[in-house]
Amino acid sequence: MNIALIAHDKKKQDIIEFCIAYKDILGEHQLFATGTTGKRIQEATNLPIHRFQSGPLGGDQQIGAMIANEEMDMVIFFRDPLTSQPHEPDVSALMRLCDVHLIPLVTNIAAAEIVIRGLERGDFSWREIVKQKKESNK
Repeated sequence: MNIALIAHDKKKQDIIEFCIAYKDILGEHQLFATGTTGKRIQEATNLPIHRFQSGPLGGDQQIGAMIANEEMDMVIFFRDPLTSQPHEPDVSALMRLCDVHLIPLVTNIAAAEIVIRGLERGDFSWREIVKQKKESNK
């Protein structure tokens, strides 16, 4: 599965620790991340990560394009709900795309813990069926 990893500045350490804890599970999938988040996760885990621009410079939109093209299967986005974000419209658009395209989206570590265990069990294999169905309708 293709998994996007995103974190606001005050949540970067949390996502790094999450990725360290679940390195073995994440390592079985293709990982994508916004700029600084991806760099810091890569340095801490040695996991291969395709890095986009930083969020405010368009990284959220690059991930959004993958979602719109059915190329992303899950988004783990550790948001900081207590700090105003200058690119909040991009964040809202990304979340809306996840809803439109039925992409699992978690925005905090509690939900991420549940989803990563589901990923480990194979609970998201339905994403392959969705992609196959969309391919056959083209």
